[in-house]
Amino acid sequence: MALLDIQEAAGQRRDSLGLSCLAIHLGVGGFVLIGWVLSSLDLLIFYILLLPAMAGQWAFNRRSCLINNLESWLRTGRWRDPENCEEGGFVLMLSDWLFALRPSPTAIDRFSYSVVFFLWLLGLGHMYWLALR
Repeated sequence: MALLDIQEAAGQRRDSLGLSCLAIHLGVGGFVLIGWVLSSLDLLIFYILLLPAMAGQWAFNRRSCLINNLESWLRTGRWRDPENCEEGGFVLMLSDWLFALRPSPTAIDRFSYSVVFFLWLLGLGHMYWLALR
């Protein structure tokens, strides 16, 4: 299923704000996936701090991302928008888009937290290796 099909099915607006928020999500996601290979100790420290903060805000924010909340606030003046079905649905959208799978919220949580923990360990190991050089 194409990204635009998912957005149309979800009813999300495809305006500059929506596309900007999607681009930010993809940028942060890309940084999270490849940030552990950085050779800058300062950026690795930021990475090591970012991952638990990101996972913590998911848990605190009921599976929603601050980027989605910011978009809702800019659109409606409310931090949480019950009409916005994309709040907390970024990983579900990616799973549907890439693999044509719609896992349960529990499965998404387990997968997301496991991946973040694994990437955090990789980043920590790389930071330790850089410090020994």
